[in-house]
Amino acid sequence: MVMETAILSVPVFSTLCNEAFRLRRAIFVHEQKVPEAEEFDADDLNAHHLVAVTAGEVSGTLRVIYAEEHVKIGRVAVAGQWRGRGIAADMIGRAMELHRDARDNRFYLTAQADKLPLYERFGFVAYGAEFLDGGMPHLAMKNY
Repeated sequence: MVMETAILSVPVFSTLCNEAFRLRRAIFVHEQKVPEAEEFDADDLNAHHLVAVTAGEVSGTLRVIYAEEHVKIGRVAVAGQWRGRGIAADMIGRAMELHRDARDNRFYLTAQADKLPLYERFGFVAYGAEFLDGGMPHLAMKNY
């Protein structure tokens, strides 16, 4: 059975955004062992939050931050039971569609090293040396 997923832009601390924060905590803090102090930061207050809803539940989330030179996509997370169904790709595509005019269509992110192919599908190119973030290897990527 194919399930439809809605990708919604939600205000910080709305019910859906709070559910997205709960999902991020479950994935990044509990599953991937990222220190909670590193996972949630002041950028969440000003970020644009996208939430994926599938079968009536929050299945994924990401945030978008307007930096000085580019739009930064981050905190991409999909609930375990919904992985492998294209939800992360749908959210990234929607984020780029919604925010491409913000910084002249220049996007940036830091990707977990094993997730590079996902972002490469959207034209992102890795650059620089690998570094640890939250205890996991990451690479900076840009699309401009």
